[in-house]
Amino acid sequence: MPSCSSHHPRRGALLRCLAVVAGLCLSMSARADQTPELGAITQRWLDEALAQPATGGTLPLRMEVSVGQLDPRLRLAPCARVEPYLPAGARLWGRTRLGLRCVDGGVRWNVFLPITVKAYGPAWVLAGNVATGTVLTQHDAMESEVDWAAERAAIVANPEAWVGQIAARPLLAGQALRQDMVRAPDLFKSGAQVRVVAQGQGYAVTAVGRALSAGSEGQNIRVRMANGRLVSGIVLSDGTIEAAL
Repeated sequence: MPSCSSHHPRRGALLRCLAVVAGLCLSMSARADQTPELGAITQRWLDEALAQPATGGTLPLRMEVSVGQLDPRLRLAPCARVEPYLPAGARLWGRTRLGLRCVDGGVRWNVFLPITVKAYGPAWVLAGNVATGTVLTQHDAMESEVDWAAERAAIVANPEAWVGQIAARPLLAGQALRQDMVRAPDLFKSGAQVRVVAQGQGYAVTAVGRALSAGSEGQNIRVRMANGRLVSGIVLSDGTIEAAL
């Protein structure tokens, strides 16, 4: 399986890497007898492409790209120029696919090539199992290198973003901390009396209501006011509920 890697790749170089490897995979499918030569060409081109400067910013991760194979039953018409592209909604992250379309040939065709993009970088890995609702401390995780692209949820890279947070579900030793694994601690419980600030055009009204659920910073909750009316709002850092009228 062809692959490319670099400690500091740039997005432009990565795209060119995918484009050429994908094109060579097409060639290998049709010309299996030249696989060793194509492998050497692939490696040489990758070394040159990844050494070239690009306009995009440097990614702070060590990228590895593995390119899969097209369906061997495909019989593609000759094409002078194949254009790689990312399908709508796809991204160069994790298990994805790259579109390949013939833009210069007697028969226009369009196929998809499976690819896997791994992005290795520093992260915080749990040292032991953590129960739901546990407040995380700096002793609960240790720094290690992981594949950021292994899951869709973003990595929590900075300790300030998870120390003092609560485990949102049971966490297992060896898991890298990601955003969907932790949440902010509750500032009040369900049924607690809370202050509600309702903002309108050019005015603000403060009143007291009763929370219908526990609330943490940034969460959207509902509050029953003294007159029985229900309002929704965002929990602020001091426990106040900001509601818009």
